[in-house]
Amino acid sequence: MLNFDIQNHKPLREMVYEELKMQILTGKIVPGTRMMEVDLANEIGVSRTPIREAIRKLEKEGLVTIEPRRGAYASQISTEDMVEILEVRQNMEGLAAFFAASRMSSDQLAELKEVSKSYDEAVQSGNMQDMIKYDTRFHRIIVESCNNKVLVQMIEQLQELVLRFRYIYYDNFRRAENMPDEHFAILNAIETGNAEVARAAADIHIDRLKELVIREGVQQRHV
Repeated sequence: MLNFDIQNHKPLREMVYEELKMQILTGKIVPGTRMMEVDLANEIGVSRTPIREAIRKLEKEGLVTIEPRRGAYASQISTEDMVEILEVRQNMEGLAAFFAASRMSSDQLAELKEVSKSYDEAVQSGNMQDMIKYDTRFHRIIVESCNNKVLVQMIEQLQELVLRFRYIYYDNFRRAENMPDEHFAILNAIETGNAEVARAAADIHIDRLKELVIREGVQQRHV
């Protein structure tokens, strides 16, 4: 059921759209799931109209596929889709790490260390939600600290797709086991101000994930 906070002044259709979008991005609605308007309306507690509007908007963003006479489905994610996103992310985040090595503030560095520690603890405890939370924040701090508005905007456009992929590869690839060491390499290079090493460490970090995706493919979860 959607939380209709009276302090939330967003239109109902926007709230429904954001709710369905987040369910798709976080894997609550898994790839290939049929988007049944009646069921979704009952689950969220609204009429079918805002559900229909949200599905159409999500189709334009590539998160929903509408098939004639069959209905709407949460879009599938292929190995090729993931590799393409990682290729773009690899280049942009490597550049962000390069800039961060000379531009990150002391407060941002302190937060990066704390987030890295929290991530390691999440890996040790096997807490997937916290792994995703702190992995996302780790990379976001680096992007924010690069102090390049154009680069930040470009990377932000990828974040939603990256979030969806994180839920897939953490669930299936058990990727987290090797990531603490890779995070530390990036963190250490930034802390010591070595821009080229920071870029290389960020590049290796994404490249290893890309190799894993290519080798093992994208294993979709089923309802």
